[in-house]
Amino acid sequence: MALVHVTRRIDADPQRVWQLVTDWPAQSRWIPLTRVFIDPDGPSAGVGTRFTGRTGLGPLFFDDLMEVTEWQPPADGAGRCRVVHRGRWVRGWAEITVVPAAGGGAQLTWLEDIRPRWTPRLADPVVAGVGRVLFDGTLAKLAGELSG
Repeated sequence: MALVHVTRRIDADPQRVWQLVTDWPAQSRWIPLTRVFIDPDGPSAGVGTRFTGRTGLGPLFFDDLMEVTEWQPPADGAGRCRVVHRGRWVRGWAEITVVPAAGGGAQLTWLEDIRPRWTPRLADPVVAGVGRVLFDGTLAKLAGELSG
């Protein structure tokens, strides 16, 4: 699996950061070429929430099916969520944490252990590098939305 680790300090209250980063459909605004849809047959937040990230252009796309398996909203300012990729095209997991930052604001960390299906282990460093660039851009857009 390719491990992607991105952290960003955001000038916003940790609770606001948590609410936005775990608003799954909102991720459509930050993740390139991706629309996110919540499964209407389940919860919209918390453990058991299922959602799909559809990535592509026009008729060429793939669906990344995900499910929230751990959910700890900020109680003392810190929150943690774990999501498992359950689709045919992407395997692995993601962990999102939001903690108060020294001097104010929040620190958002996105840790993802991912493998696109049919990708050899040899490609893990490339997948991780591309993932870091994409997730760094994603978190920059999210931070911009919170501060703008």
